[in-house]
Amino acid sequence: DPRHIIAYSDGEVRRQFNVCFTARVVGGRLAISDESTELRFARPEEIDQLPMHHTQRLRIRHFLEHRERPYLG
Repeated sequence: DPRHIIAYSDGEVRRQFNVCFTARVVGGRLAISDESTELRFARPEEIDQLPMHHTQRLRIRHFLEHRERPYLG
């Protein structure tokens, strides 16, 4: 959504974009990075309760609908 612009209190301004990948777990363990505050697996029925921007939720919903083409709008 090109209208979604984030202005931080330190003066930094960013335009949000989503890059989504599908994956499968083959080993290892969950680990939080410098850019994360929480990390966990969630069931599809939990998606609507998770705090995220509506465009992120839209991408996940499209994946769960097994669409043949990505949504690029």
